[in-house]
Amino acid sequence: MTSAFEKLTKILTLEKEQGYRNKAVIGGLEKFASFWREGARQEAEDLERAHLVEEIVALLQSYPTLEDRRSREGVVEDILTRLGQRPRRVKEEPLEKEEAVKPKEAQPRERQGLDSPVTAFVGIGPSHAERFKRLGVETIRDLLYLFPRRYNDFSSLKTINQLEYGEEVTIIGNIWETKARETRKGGIIVTSIISDGTGTIQATWFNQPYLVKRLPPGRQIVLSGKVDEYLGRLVFQSPEWEPLEKELVHTARLVPVYPLTKGLSARWLRRLMKKTVDYWSKRLPDHLPARLCERANLMDLETAIGQIHFPENEESLNRARRRLCFDEFFLIQLGVQRQRHLWRSKPGRALVINEELLGSFLQSLPFTLTSAQQRALREIVNDLRQPYPMSRLLQGDVGSGKTVVAAAAMLLTVANGCQAVMMAPTEILAEQHYKTIADLLANIQYPISNLKPFDLAQGKPPTSIRLLIGSLTSLEKQQIHQEAAAGVVDILIGTHALIQEGVEFRDLGLAVIDEQHRFGVAQRAALRQKGITEAGPSPHVGGKEGGAVCPHVLVMSATPIPRTLALTIYGDLDIAVVDELPPGRREIKTRWLLPRERERAYGFLRGQIEQGHQAFIICPLVEESEKIEAKAAVEEYERLQRVIFPDLKLGLLHGRLKGEEKEAVMAAFKRGEFHILVSTSVVELGIDVPNATVMLVEGANRFGLAQLHQFRGRVGRSEYQSYCLLLSDSPTPEAQERLRAIETTQDGFALAEKDLELRGPGEFFGTRQSGLPELKLAGLGDVRILEQARNEAQALSREDPDLTKPEHRLLARKLAEFWRGESDLS
Repeated sequence: MTSAFEKLTKILTLEKEQGYRNKAVIGGLEKFASFWREGARQEAEDLERAHLVEEIVALLQSYPTLEDRRSREGVVEDILTRLGQRPRRVKEEPLEKEEAVKPKEAQPRERQGLDSPVTAFVGIGPSHAERFKRLGVETIRDLLYLFPRRYNDFSSLKTINQLEYGEEVTIIGNIWETKARETRKGGIIVTSIISDGTGTIQATWFNQPYLVKRLPPGRQIVLSGKVDEYLGRLVFQSPEWEPLEKELVHTARLVPVYPLTKGLSARWLRRLMKKTVDYWSKRLPDHLPARLCERANLMDLETAIGQIHFPENEESLNRARRRLCFDEFFLIQLGVQRQRHLWRSKPGRALVINEELLGSFLQSLPFTLTSAQQRALREIVNDLRQPYPMSRLLQGDVGSGKTVVAAAAMLLTVANGCQAVMMAPTEILAEQHYKTIADLLANIQYPISNLKPFDLAQGKPPTSIRLLIGSLTSLEKQQIHQEAAAGVVDILIGTHALIQEGVEFRDLGLAVIDEQHRFGVAQRAALRQKGITEAGPSPHVGGKEGGAVCPHVLVMSATPIPRTLALTIYGDLDIAVVDELPPGRREIKTRWLLPRERERAYGFLRGQIEQGHQAFIICPLVEESEKIEAKAAVEEYERLQRVIFPDLKLGLLHGRLKGEEKEAVMAAFKRGEFHILVSTSVVELGIDVPNATVMLVEGANRFGLAQLHQFRGRVGRSEYQSYCLLLSDSPTPEAQERLRAIETTQDGFALAEKDLELRGPGEFFGTRQSGLPELKLAGLGDVRILEQARNEAQALSREDPDLTKPEHRLLARKLAEFWRGESDLS
């Protein structure tokens, strides 16, 4: 029978003969690696050979990431050399006595690796595996990365006569007696009296009758917990304890507290983690190059894993956390830098900027661009001149004027004989952009010199702008498809209908994606793909002839994002920020009201409607919840219509309506068919109703600052004075701080920084950002670690962008694992 090593030798020989195309085995060498590892492990009879297997697997898994033939040839020769010098078989040594008596649940079965399932441990069967799966743990490696939620500090060792009420401490003493008694309800209370020569103290446990046998008189124990009081005496209630003669895991140290699920106890899991970390952290390859660790003053991975789980002291814990936070940020930054490198390495269109046309457009506007708009436009114009595709985020607060900047970029693109497209997440937003951009381009004074693609015979704007949305008839859509493919349409604005089958462009030069975080990775990539053409570029565009040419991409967001978060999520994009509102824009007067002021708020809202305006009322939930006392939108709508505003017309908008129904309600409100729109947070983005002057938010304490600021941005979109009223039910101190901040601050970027500070990154977007791997340990408040990781990632990307150097192979594998299932971030 052919051995696993001989089989791999034959496959690699075939790979050489086929020209290193990764076709020697179905699925590629990276897929074969997992299958091969199992057989090779069974043949590995000693630790040295097991290490060899893991090294070869790492090389095989990194193989498809190598793009040039020379690098792949080097990997194949390296593996063949290792296979030709396999260590001789040696007789396996018997287990040491101490090793042989490990607790059975912590013993790994023979020949298992880090990617083996947790059932590889003796004593962990399918039921335990299912429980671990609920915690995101399926393999031994996952278990090593199941980090503690917090730590109990039992490192303070005191004598009994030094104890004080309320402190968390550790004592060492002898058990005088242990006894159990039954409660009236059938429970069991176990009490022990412990003495250390300076005094005695009672410890109590509930429903653990087995402790009577485990804590006999005369036994020396270490006991840790919070000092409580009962009938005037100091006591311990349910403390942790361990025999003094054992290595201390649960007491007298910084004790890890792990996330639990039903069926897993804290002590059992902690004991398992100790054995797992002690044995397997030594077998965890360190993916960071030694030079980088030394330069950045980072712990090695084995030590960091050990200290994050069972820290010797606070300093060791902080150093371990810093190393593991660095890992997460570094891998994210490497991923986004690779995305940036890949996108910039593709040929793009170096557009010729017609300064006369740009000047005429700016002069035609009924306002002057702010300095922030001018700065953003200069950055975008400079990008359009480059021979590689632009990949830029245009970030600005609601009403900061991002659309006019995007319109200028689209006009300059069309002037080069190319097409431009803008994708919005909803039909009403697409319609708003269509009207706004058509109006912005309508007043340019023509003719302009050097505009060869334009037909200037009529002396009027020649730019053809069309709207493609799902509600059009099939015939209308078909006509637009034909016009886009023929190049008749210069600017096409629409929803996700733009990326559906049948939509093709003659020569797409610029793709603009609005409210980009509302689109998934696949949708954004699909729009980019629409613009990759095989034909040579337009004669009015600079660049190489022939080959695949990629469009410029501009993504826009009206959600102010703190710099730390932007560096993490959008590290592959250049960022232009419009952080200045147009002059003369009225401040939206914001007031935080208590529940007893609700009737007063209703009266104010009615007064605004009597003046001919409209209003929003926001409720947090669609259905009643016992846990959160928020008004349900449906019930609140019915109450408001029946009791408070029976003479007015109210509309209802919530997340359970179908897409078309939401669009219809918003459009009706914009047409003035409703006086008041009662809505959940789905109204947060996308609706522009100039006549709306009041935003009333119920349960405002339950929203984050960023979201409240977005609600506020739905009003104040006209010359009328607008108002935002925040009704709050019993706010916590943290919620009060948020409400005070938004009451006094109009700056969305300042509020975003405050929101991140108060609520942390996990709640900033509400859900995990699409396309970004989950951070298990790092927090986005770790600014210094993030910036250090970003600098190191940029340096490494310049030195070895494809991670093909031998010292970077483990890192390449780790990067592939970390980003598994994720792709385009922009």
